[in-house]
Amino acid sequence: MSRSKTTSDLFQKKKNALVYFSDPVFQSVIGNAERKGCWIIYGYEKNGKTWFALKLAKEIAKHERVAYISAEEGLDDSFTGAIRRAEITTADDILWDEYLSIDEIIDKFKKQRSANIIVIDNLTMYSDEIKPSEIKRKLVDALPSKLIIFVAHEERKEAYPAIARMAKKMSKVIFHVQGLKAFVTSRFSPGGEIVIDEEKSEIYHGSII
Repeated sequence: MSRSKTTSDLFQKKKNALVYFSDPVFQSVIGNAERKGCWIIYGYEKNGKTWFALKLAKEIAKHERVAYISAEEGLDDSFTGAIRRAEITTADDILWDEYLSIDEIIDKFKKQRSANIIVIDNLTMYSDEIKPSEIKRKLVDALPSKLIIFVAHEERKEAYPAIARMAKKMSKVIFHVQGLKAFVTSRFSPGGEIVIDEEKSEIYHGSII
């Protein structure tokens, strides 16, 4: 059993690596977030979850490599179209995978020089593979130096399925996507909003009459 930490231990411990943002809006609403643990993006169908996940990946990739696992949609033409819509180009440091099992994810990203940011889109694809109570121990804790960004559906105003609800409880940054706008709750900042598409979001939220 490890010994308990004193307050002095906590104040003097080495700081964790941070996620850096060039865009001041992302920086303001997310804050000086640690590059470890997990975040979650969730929302109803056709509200912009994947679009926002791709825009977030592009922003983070300005500073370090991002791995994007398109577990639900795969890498077919419709997903490639979404990549283009998010204005991702060949210059962005993002690697793409279709569905990988939990074991494959751990094996791949335990390797040195693998991406430190992993986006998993969508958690529904893993609901039969890992129990909600196991997601911390078997996935997040298994990759302690990585930040995992989960994407999940929404049902009855909550992240869905049960594995996503557990991921939300664990997440230090939560993005609730509604009407092409991400409402951000962060342990590192007061939070705020990020607009995914200005014109369409204004129509949805009633700013344009």
